[in-house]
Amino acid sequence: MSEIKVALVTGASRGAGAGIARALGAHGMTVYVTGRTVEPGDAKAWDGSVLPGTVAETAAAVTAAGGKGIAVLCDHSDDERVAAVFEQIRREQGRLDLLVNNATYMHPQLIEQKPFWQKDMSACEILNVGLRSAYIASWHAAPMMVEQGRGLIAFGSSFGASCYMHGPAYGAQKAGLDKFAHDMAVDLRGSGVNTLSVWMGPLKTERAAVASKVNPAQYEAFSKTAESPEFTGHILYALATSNQAEALSGHTVIGAELARELGVTDEGSVRPSYRETLGEPPKPNPAVVY
Repeated sequence: MSEIKVALVTGASRGAGAGIARALGAHGMTVYVTGRTVEPGDAKAWDGSVLPGTVAETAAAVTAAGGKGIAVLCDHSDDERVAAVFEQIRREQGRLDLLVNNATYMHPQLIEQKPFWQKDMSACEILNVGLRSAYIASWHAAPMMVEQGRGLIAFGSSFGASCYMHGPAYGAQKAGLDKFAHDMAVDLRGSGVNTLSVWMGPLKTERAAVASKVNPAQYEAFSKTAESPEFTGHILYALATSNQAEALSGHTVIGAELARELGVTDEGSVRPSYRETLGEPPKPNPAVVY
């Protein structure tokens, strides 16, 4: 089993990224968290209300959980800022054991049930911050990890990669992340560095809480199956410290199913896989945020 000490979670002001960072902190890790939100109010929910969460708050929560949180202001559309993040990690820690590619542009019309041409063209920005940004971060992380002979590069994906969910830009981004994991594993084979794309289920995030108030009927069954934002962090830690990471390198997995194999529960419960709740092929409500 491997010991991992230093992680970077991108896009961790709130939501899945913040939860993953808190979970890694609970395992005693030093966690760098990046994001754009410095002051509350910089981000808005689907109804225009203010979303809580800043990179500093997430870093503090990581420390409170038992790790060491380090907040780094970073817009992942800015390649120079991204490069500076990795330079800082190398300078301060001399290593990086886990990269979680989570930063994703959330378009304000994402969950509107409209065809793509009736949404603003800027919805395709998810292919920049979400897809391209994950490539750039992985490009910086790979040489650091190869040099130390170990590491895990993870991608936060969803089953929107294989079915219609939120439109073509969203689906292409998720499918692209799965392909990154597969092809990067080929290039990294034999280096000790592994990759994985994780399909997360519905998440109990700040955005989802607002969406459930805006569309209560569509979210009626949400709380019964929704995962905590921390769940994926615990899964990734368990995998990275197990002897299964190499065997799964390049794979796309359903988080809830991998959790069962690794003996990980979510807030004391075993979360159902979408296969059990939605059947195959998955047909989720397109207005529900996953």
